[in-house]
Amino acid sequence: MSETSVPEKNNNVAMEIPFPTVSSPAFTFIDLFAGIGGFRIAMQNLGGKCVYSSEIDEKAKATYFANYGEMPFGDITKEETKSFIPDSFDILCAGFPCQAFSVAGKKMGFEEARGTLFFDVAEILRRKQPKGFFLENVKGLKVHDRGRTFEVIKNSLDEVGYIIADDPWIVNARDFGVPQHRERVYIIGVRKDIAAENGITKETIQLCKPEPTDTTKLFKDVKEESEVGVKYYLSTQYIESLKRHKARHAAKGNGFGYKIVKDDEVSNTIMAGGMGLECNLVIDDRLTNFTPQTNIKGEVNRIGLRRMTPREWARLQGFPDTFKIVVSDTSAYKQFGNSVAIPAIQATAKKLLELLGIEYLDLSDM
Repeated sequence: MSETSVPEKNNNVAMEIPFPTVSSPAFTFIDLFAGIGGFRIAMQNLGGKCVYSSEIDEKAKATYFANYGEMPFGDITKEETKSFIPDSFDILCAGFPCQAFSVAGKKMGFEEARGTLFFDVAEILRRKQPKGFFLENVKGLKVHDRGRTFEVIKNSLDEVGYIIADDPWIVNARDFGVPQHRERVYIIGVRKDIAAENGITKETIQLCKPEPTDTTKLFKDVKEESEVGVKYYLSTQYIESLKRHKARHAAKGNGFGYKIVKDDEVSNTIMAGGMGLECNLVIDDRLTNFTPQTNIKGEVNRIGLRRMTPREWARLQGFPDTFKIVVSDTSAYKQFGNSVAIPAIQATAKKLLELLGIEYLDLSDM
């Protein structure tokens, strides 16, 4: 199968697609670095039709196909992949890779290959000239290399024909109905001719930051309704290892180490790799079968300490329970950790559509 082909459906099996393409769209968009389609759900909830998507990770593509019935194209750095992007669409959406800018990475920015993927986004904007765009990244993007990285981004977007706010917004997912502290940079841009015709300035865009819609949600609102499997519960020996790790860092004067999220609290940022899981442990004393499913050192703890489940992570990002998880837990944690918070994206997308004079719909249950 080529990287740009769509798998054939098995005609003997009725394929249930939880999030099919909008039939009578209010606008069109493309979904770059699509992951598992967080942007897509948000935009479809507003009546948008996705006319192109790209994603390089094969397991993420499998999840995307299971939920939208379409296989994303592959490596967006290749001309073959870019050639399938239609000439006419309204909005470009991209949560371009953030590792190069994150405080959790080496922070090499454009010196690192993943950092240069932004320029593929800029090139697509230059060629296709959609009405606007919506970019998402880690909040460290604003201050990376003392602000010089963002200046390069801003100047590049100006050169390809768009205006943005001088000070991009930091938006926290917890303000939009999900109990997760997740701060991200959101950058929306408007094509210069549209901005000129409608009196849109950098200051206009700056003032369009979405207002919080729901700050009441707590972990208990996304917690599994019933007992979860023993595989999510930590062994006694592993807990001791976590305690030693935290004590070592405490002795050095920092706060690294495991964290327990109570039912009446908001989770820490979920993220792929590292301590992403251990920073979001929970107490759940409903376990009745303590027989381990795999070989573990020690025994299953009796205090109810467990990892969150992939479904809980999905809910922390605003994914409906109808969203299909078709990969292993390890891959699912990675996919949800790398995704966007759907309600925050949706609230911000409304602001962009209003700027562009596009009448959006409300097809969501949020």
